[in-house]
Amino acid sequence: MEPIAEVEVVRVAGSRARPDRDIVVVEEPMEIRLDGVPLAVLMRTPGQEADLVLGFALTEGIVLSPTEVTGVTNEGDGDRFRLDLAPGVQVDPEQFRRNAYTTSSCGVCGKASIDAVRVAARPVPLGPRLTFGFLRTLPDLLAGAQPTFAATGGLHGAAIFSSSGDLLAAAEDIGRHNATDKAIGNLARRQWPLGEVILMVSGRVSFEITQKAAVAGIPVVAGVSAASSLAVELARDLGMTLVGFVREQRLVIYSGAGRFTLS
Repeated sequence: MEPIAEVEVVRVAGSRARPDRDIVVVEEPMEIRLDGVPLAVLMRTPGQEADLVLGFALTEGIVLSPTEVTGVTNEGDGDRFRLDLAPGVQVDPEQFRRNAYTTSSCGVCGKASIDAVRVAARPVPLGPRLTFGFLRTLPDLLAGAQPTFAATGGLHGAAIFSSSGDLLAAAEDIGRHNATDKAIGNLARRQWPLGEVILMVSGRVSFEITQKAAVAGIPVVAGVSAASSLAVELARDLGMTLVGFVREQRLVIYSGAGRFTLS
């Protein structure tokens, strides 16, 4: 399934209106299952489904390492995917089951309880060492990895960078938490632990974005918009660097300023 669709619209300019066609982002449900038990239904943009499922399993604490997963299987109807565990790995699906579907705008809302969000986080690395100038280059690099956003204006983006600025993984999705899971799942196939990397997101930094980064062991999270109070609290508790409003000549450091050197 394509991530975009063409729809009929009425385009208005000043006082004039005319029929036209426009490109919009596709939003479709996807069910994740384990041992026949539905874990969650995510409203997502089609694409990178295997990355999304693996990233979701890692950032929700369902598995502790990519080696505990042998694959992700589409069960035939296009929107149902099974998480396949390695031999000997035992997981109780009911422990992680969400009691409602997860909307594209809120990953936490469908949790069985808010306590389920606070899963055990990996210890984050002490680094990387950052400069203000370096971090301000990341939004443009993220934008360059968002071709569907460029066509529609309707997608969130997430990218993971090395401490030297190399783009390690990138993803787009109508849900900011899905984009984060896709990027984490993609990189985790090639690199685990993730190490001294930076997660850059295209919007606000919510609690769940910070929580997912923490569970994956990502020490630095940055966004082009604000952070929430709960995201700040979690980042400070776990020793993470959390940065918002990363734009041109400005940024706001909410937590972990010690990773920065003056530049």
